[in-house]
Amino acid sequence: MLQLRNAQGPRARRLIGRTLLASALLTAVAALPAAAATPQAPAAAASVRSDLNTPAYQQVAHFYGAYIDAVSAEDGGQLATALRTFYLTPRLRSELNTWEQRNHADGVLRAQNTPLAFRVTPDDSAAGHTWSTVRLTWSGGEHPTYSYLTVRSDLRTGKISGIGD
Repeated sequence: MLQLRNAQGPRARRLIGRTLLASALLTAVAALPAAAATPQAPAAAASVRSDLNTPAYQQVAHFYGAYIDAVSAEDGGQLATALRTFYLTPRLRSELNTWEQRNHADGVLRAQNTPLAFRVTPDDSAAGHTWSTVRLTWSGGEHPTYSYLTVRSDLRTGKISGIGD
């Protein structure tokens, strides 16, 4: 279970750290030679990720942490788009675009604002997918406000394939 707390100094350091980590990750993926991306055998046709051994809920936590930091940053639009491309399936990206046009809000967060914190917990797995619950914290104090999302991940690719309320 991972959690991000809203603290001025540490949050800024986390933002910089996650942004640098996400940028380095995306740069490394983009730097792969074209020959390495070409399938050599039928088994290589499946999408391969180096972090497949990481539990799916941790992948979801990595995505939400980096994504929230990116959309919170002044010039984080390109990074947010790159994170969506890397972590989300093409079908989900298409579904999110449709949802966002209809609702005039961010489809990943299901809101127009950016949450103060998040927490990811694992749920069930079946039929090649696993689900996680993402709790987004919208206000602090004695009575914080939360919203909950159900996130589906594809076990074969490790990519996020569904986000629902």
